[in-house]
Amino acid sequence: MAEIIIVNTEDEAAELYGRTVADLIQNKPNAVLGLATGSSPLLAYEHLADIIKNEHIDVSNVQGFALDEYLGLPLEHEQSYHSTIRRTVTEPLGLNPQYVHAPGDVLNGAPLSNGDLIAKAGPDYDDAIDKAGGIDVQILGIGTDGHVGFNEPGSSLSSGTRVKTLTEQTRIDNMRFFDNDLNQVPTHCITQGIGTIMRARHVILLAFGANKAQAVADAVEGGISSFCPASALQMHKHATVIVDRDAASKLQLADYYRWVYANKPDWQKL
Repeated sequence: MAEIIIVNTEDEAAELYGRTVADLIQNKPNAVLGLATGSSPLLAYEHLADIIKNEHIDVSNVQGFALDEYLGLPLEHEQSYHSTIRRTVTEPLGLNPQYVHAPGDVLNGAPLSNGDLIAKAGPDYDDAIDKAGGIDVQILGIGTDGHVGFNEPGSSLSSGTRVKTLTEQTRIDNMRFFDNDLNQVPTHCITQGIGTIMRARHVILLAFGANKAQAVADAVEGGISSFCPASALQMHKHATVIVDRDAASKLQLADYYRWVYANKPDWQKL
């Protein structure tokens, strides 16, 4: 089972992530980070950027790999994940842009009809992660239906990076990034698969708010099933799930998780 940490505020969760990754980079200057978009990781990236600046941590050799990308959006589109990662991670952390990658980089808005190019992009992305040495820390959010990355319910738990069709609920959830216009939200994406995510050495999942409570409960206390793709993390060798009180409100063992974390040995890191 993953380690479950229940915090009082999103800021507290962000500090845990920031400290963990900063320590990793100090010990391994060529660390490879798995990067997610969405609202959950934003404050975590801000904390990490502050620590890097205040402690003068060298990030010149750090690499980053984004979880996913919309299909059909040019790289410079404001809502492409290539652009989003640049704004929220690469520039604030001071990473070398040449070392930060997204699965749609080679596609650059290619239409879905360009099947040969798109089909090759997924396996090539997984190969690039492997050649970089594998992801050291992968940050994740979780969708209201239990998806991680763009692995929607029903996704194979052994899947690699590939093209997926977004559910209507995920498109509705992401409308806020597209002027609340569902017609602007792409229908297809390319995403790291559950199998790819599970190869990361450490996975940190963040979830905040009551609307994530059922997904969190299904992911950490429910059965392992493709109907809740995040539930695969129960089998990960080093997964950490950090949630606020609202997101933890449906956890049956919440008191136990609090007890375990409160009595965690000082030498035991996240």
